[in-house]
Amino acid sequence: MPISLIDETNEALPVWLAEAGGLEALPDAARAWAKVARFGAEAGSVLVVPGEGGAPAGAVLGLGKPDSRPDAAEWRALLAGNLARHLPDGDWRFAAEAAVDRDVAALALLLGQYRFARYRTGAKGDDKQPQIRFQAPQGVDTAELSAIADAVFLARDLINTPANDMGPAELEAAARGLAKEFGATVETVEGDALLAGNFPMIHAVGRASASAPRLIDLVWGKPSDPKVTLVGKGVVFDTGGLDIKPAAGMLLMKKDMGGAANVLALARMVMARGLGVRLRVLIPAVENAIAGAAFRPGDVLTSRKGKTVEIGNTDAEGRLVLADALALADEEAPELLIDMATLTGAARVALGPDLPPFYTADEGFAADLAAAGQRTADPLWRMPLWQPYVANLASKIADTNNVTSDAFAGSLTAALFLQGFVEKAKSWTHLDIFGWRPKPGPTGPVGGEAQGIRALYAVLKQRYPGDQA
Repeated sequence: MPISLIDETNEALPVWLAEAGGLEALPDAARAWAKVARFGAEAGSVLVVPGEGGAPAGAVLGLGKPDSRPDAAEWRALLAGNLARHLPDGDWRFAAEAAVDRDVAALALLLGQYRFARYRTGAKGDDKQPQIRFQAPQGVDTAELSAIADAVFLARDLINTPANDMGPAELEAAARGLAKEFGATVETVEGDALLAGNFPMIHAVGRASASAPRLIDLVWGKPSDPKVTLVGKGVVFDTGGLDIKPAAGMLLMKKDMGGAANVLALARMVMARGLGVRLRVLIPAVENAIAGAAFRPGDVLTSRKGKTVEIGNTDAEGRLVLADALALADEEAPELLIDMATLTGAARVALGPDLPPFYTADEGFAADLAAAGQRTADPLWRMPLWQPYVANLASKIADTNNVTSDAFAGSLTAALFLQGFVEKAKSWTHLDIFGWRPKPGPTGPVGGEAQGIRALYAVLKQRYPGDQA
């Protein structure tokens, strides 16, 4: 990677931080150059300050206008990601007086270097990126930050890869590669074996595809440690099924396995840092395709749990495959059961692409996760599991429908549908993520994105510190 965190060195050039209208706090030479360059210290702007002979003598990172929000230090620290794209080659450090959350800023530096160049011919992205060595701020755990960045890049790479190269088999290969790296085990139930193994809804959703549906089951850690199970929606492409999406609605459907990508990335963090858990990752990997074998609106499916589900819409397939996986996870009553899915457009209507909602009845976990989201600048917003809306999922011929008859509270009712398949787990949390960055930002370009996993990792680390390798 073009950016590396290094130990203290006398050769490192300073990066000063300046608020809009606050250039007076800069050293004389930097302040004079900023005025010549008409540098306004807008949020995320970077100004390289020349020294003798034109060589860099330092740089200024703009913080924009002063911000009085309680979490301003963490959010402003993310602006450091822009340094990855604007600093020239060399050794750099934050100036001693820089008031910034240094953990978040150092991580932002690493995240800001990400490029997805797999399909670019000729020069690859890294060939043109500067080689920057940045002195790690005092007290920062560089090994942990590197592990987190590697995990985020894994999620981004998986989501960015198009469906012709990221089908159910390739998603399984990614899980097996991760398992091999950290000594985990993986078992897979594939194709018609899903029927024999009692995963009928995973089979129904994926059976029309040329690539066989499967359930991926990764296990790591000591059997005696607390059980933490992650479930990720692995719909590698979603046409909508027979309730077909319009063309515009399919353009980003390679990201419909974003839940699977995110739980694999979170698992990578957990395993790389040796947390004290018995980790299990379940991924129902399917393509919701259209063919003669496709499941139909009006079909009634019997789930692993035995509950019957009337299909009101084949484009609400993610909750079907998750339901079978959640039922399996629930059978061993894990201490924590967490699922992640690019589940509903309603979540985006409610909160936009950058703020994923989460649902849980566990007040303690909800408080810990919300606090961790603020602390790590990885935002999440709790939404209610409003039980009266369960009635909106009623079916006249089955135990439940997979959708409601109206257009209200789509993310909430999807969460309630999933809750109906969890009984024994001590704590269950559902995250309805977007898995995509629609606009470039300091910590990444447009494309696949990890959402919520840094906050989740912070909670898991706090509760199950383990070896902290």
